Amino acid sequence: MCHKSKLPPGPFPFPFLGNVLQLNSKNMAQSLIKLSEKYGPVFMVHLGSKPLLVLCGYETVKEALVDQGEDFSGRGNFVIFHLLSKGNGVFATKEESWKQMRRFSLMTLRNFGMGKRSIEERIQEEAQMLVEEFRKTKELAFDPTFFFSKAVSNVICSVVFGNRFDYEDKKFLYLLQLFNQHFHFAGSSWGQLFTCFPQIMRLLPGPHNKAMHNAKTVRRLVKEYIKEHQATLDPSNPRDFIDCFLIKMQQEKQNPDSEFSKKNLVATTVIMFVAGTETVSTTLRYGLLIFLKNPEIEEKVHQEIDRVIGQSRPPCMEDRMKMPYTEAVIHEIQRFIDIIPLNIPYSVTRDTTFREYSIPKGMDVIAILSSVLHDQKKFGNPECFDPRRFLDDNGNVKKNEALMPFSTGKRKCLGEGLARMELFLFFTTILQNFTLKVPGNVDDIDLSPERSGFSQCPQRYTLKLIPRF
Repeated sequence: MCHKSKLPPGPFPFPFLGNVLQLNSKNMAQSLIKLSEKYGPVFMVHLGSKPLLVLCGYETVKEALVDQGEDFSGRGNFVIFHLLSKGNGVFATKEESWKQMRRFSLMTLRNFGMGKRSIEERIQEEAQMLVEEFRKTKELAFDPTFFFSKAVSNVICSVVFGNRFDYEDKKFLYLLQLFNQHFHFAGSSWGQLFTCFPQIMRLLPGPHNKAMHNAKTVRRLVKEYIKEHQATLDPSNPRDFIDCFLIKMQQEKQNPDSEFSKKNLVATTVIMFVAGTETVSTTLRYGLLIFLKNPEIEEKVHQEIDRVIGQSRPPCMEDRMKMPYTEAVIHEIQRFIDIIPLNIPYSVTRDTTFREYSIPKGMDVIAILSSVLHDQKKFGNPECFDPRRFLDDNGNVKKNEALMPFSTGKRKCLGEGLARMELFLFFTTILQNFTLKVPGNVDDIDLSPERSGFSQCPQRYTLKLIPRF
């Protein structure tokens, strides 16, 4: 039993409200980091009546999620994603369930070419489709948001559904709109309030009701795709992730302890879509804005592309080892934009001791990624965008273990390999074909995020793409 006197320190919680009034819902991560200056890197806050363990800084997060990984391998109750997953699939709180779902998902993604040529070709094909769409803008200013959402989502579609969609397909566009709205709601003040007071908020009017409706619609659409797959399933010739899961369900039909159920299939598919589409597309969109702000960095990437790849063929993953500057730029984009500043909540799987504190089983944990990606000890001058921090004196890529945009430990993002591949191939294909141009003044570009709740997105912007050949 963990004694209260051994719990970490923290601000005094008000009845019902907890510490909500002491936190800025528009910038929750920075509010918590500020509190760590007073209470130390391990402390507690209450969101409503719910206690949370907060971890700040690289050393603290690594010690918990990696060195004591088993103790901190639970999934905290994250209301925004729970609407989509209903606590099932790779986001399941039940240990055996999420472990089976994660193991199966990673294996299936590898079998369908994650890290191999087949999925690389799919990304290359989609990148070329995106380039053709960009050419249609005829050097006029445009907002790239949905261009990226369509392209990145189609990569997931090719793996999960077995085929890509036309960029003008109405059902596809509707699904993307729902994903985009849900991701934006997660980063809003309303999203933060809904996370803190889910039971009360469900009874009140507000945009959270639309988020709940959108989540139901996404789940319904995914169920329709699964039903279509069931009707045409050939167990000897699986076409995609859904087929592989359905076959596994048949194989384990007689196993009463099997976790391979339709509810887990729906949840895993939905989370793969939302997480895989919005995080990568937002990173690409933020990355182009950073290039617009720093044209000298864009020019260096152009030079490396011209030297290593040229103009006669599309970029491939083999090129990455020969392009250290481009790789360093992508690392720095991921670090700088800090896309999921709070991280997805973890939870403690058993009573444990962390440093000098006793942490009870079941306590939710916020391991703040922003405090890692902007750790002054690991990244000098962290508020500055500087790719050179990832290069050694010989110009080779220098590893920094604090670069963990996909989190770390046993619950780290299972799509990390796919996402890294997408970022390299999309960025290099775009910059192989285009020079970026600001419609207005470079000095007017603001790199601060539009919101800083659960997620961070760049402020809306337009750009012009000038063909290089």
